Amino acid sequence: MAHLGSRRGRALALPVGLALTASLGFLPSGAASAAELSDAPAATVATNGPKLSYVVNVAGGRWTAASVKKAIAAAGGEVVISYDQIGVIVVHSQNPEFAKTIRKARGVVSAGSTRTAPLSVQTDNSVGGGNQALTEAEAKAAAARATDEQDALEPLQWDLPAIKADKAHQRTLGSKRVTVGVIDTGVDDTHPDLAPNFDAKASANCVSGKPDTTAGSWRPNPGESDHGTHVAGTIAAAKNGIGITGVAPGVKVSGIKVSTPDGFFYTEAVVCGFVWAAEHGVDITNNSYYTDPWMFACKNDEDQKALIEAVTRATRYAERKGTVNVAAAGNSKFDLAADEILDNSSPNDTTPGDRVIDPKECLDYPAMLPGVVTVSATGAKDLKASYSNYGLGVIDIAAPGGDRTEYQTPDAPAVNGRILSTTVNGGYNYKAGTSMASPHAAGVLALIKSTHPYASPAALKALLYAQADKLACTNPYDIEGDGKIDAVCEGGKNKNGFYGAGLIDALDAVRR
Repeated sequence: MAHLGSRRGRALALPVGLALTASLGFLPSGAASAAELSDAPAATVATNGPKLSYVVNVAGGRWTAASVKKAIAAAGGEVVISYDQIGVIVVHSQNPEFAKTIRKARGVVSAGSTRTAPLSVQTDNSVGGGNQALTEAEAKAAAARATDEQDALEPLQWDLPAIKADKAHQRTLGSKRVTVGVIDTGVDDTHPDLAPNFDAKASANCVSGKPDTTAGSWRPNPGESDHGTHVAGTIAAAKNGIGITGVAPGVKVSGIKVSTPDGFFYTEAVVCGFVWAAEHGVDITNNSYYTDPWMFACKNDEDQKALIEAVTRATRYAERKGTVNVAAAGNSKFDLAADEILDNSSPNDTTPGDRVIDPKECLDYPAMLPGVVTVSATGAKDLKASYSNYGLGVIDIAAPGGDRTEYQTPDAPAVNGRILSTTVNGGYNYKAGTSMASPHAAGVLALIKSTHPYASPAALKALLYAQADKLACTNPYDIEGDGKIDAVCEGGKNKNGFYGAGLIDALDAVRR
């Protein structure tokens, strides 16, 4: 198994955290048509292989899907759920030839296994990364410096003034009629900074590929990653006098859990997440992950192209229903516009190997899908973060994701170059990554939606880009200060590979 730093699917964040526990005193209708289980497979079909999950993408409408379901049963598959509205069927099978067989069925466009490990084999427990202790003295010092308008830990949030969110909050905190869905590892809605703004009706557990709406199913279980909880705080932590402040502290946030207990974001769960959001009033989704097990899924591979197709259908469906989808660009320092990239971490659920891919044919998804807002990360000095992926024509916009403090040191009273946000059990911690940048952009989109409640997804994205503060290319880029060029930025001030259209602007989001 590769480590978390190279496995952005676990959590698009650097494995560096800073914990602050609560002991310091800072305190619908279904997403799809659920299908019945398929008929028993024919006796001649092999069922002695590992139990795998598949997506089957069909052409046409419900009638085609009904025909394909019969073929699925005949091929030894069991339908878990059928998203007839987008023509994607989630299937389990132990037939080693299932994918090859079902691809021949009339009405099937593509089909592929969503993983390389059997459903019962998942052993990676590296989710979440480590923590650094925040001293009680530092926390008290921050609270002592907080003004009457600030929450207790807000002086440590250099990222808010970086995007003028502090000034935006003097005008509005955002509308409670706007909901941002956090498609992630789960959200701890019991946190005192999240509970006031949590939208339970728009929350679900999609890990199996089929939504589970049991109360609390969207929360991370003990020992699971706090990643989604951290993301949720950046977007919409309440302005309530305690803890931190979100970019849009007046909007609603929901938790759509798509990560397995071991930290894998598989295609069937991601599809479920987007369809659920689309059908439950979610205005913006935040996606700080890549879809496992392939860091880049390639269209010239029969399995992988089916995964891309399934998630593409889901994201497009969500946008047609009025949802803007935002995604993190990744933490591998890759130029996503390069002619080739070495992917040495795929497949990450069995044994990774080296492969050279063409990013025009092999996509990091959902970030590189059409219509998705792709976000790169900046640090406290408004420079591209050391780890952030980049690429002219791929990056749409930039937002604070944090960086090593020694690379980009924030101005006082902030003391850490990473992003401070909520964690499980009522605490707070620091993380850095494009995972942290993406929710800043989602929060600004929520403010734009609050200001322009009837704007379409296309209009909201256009406003986001038009209002961004232009950042020219940073060349030469030697973030480590060792005399070695770490990346080359291409493009002009209005659009370039490091910052896209520029740095998000929360103030313009509420006054224009």
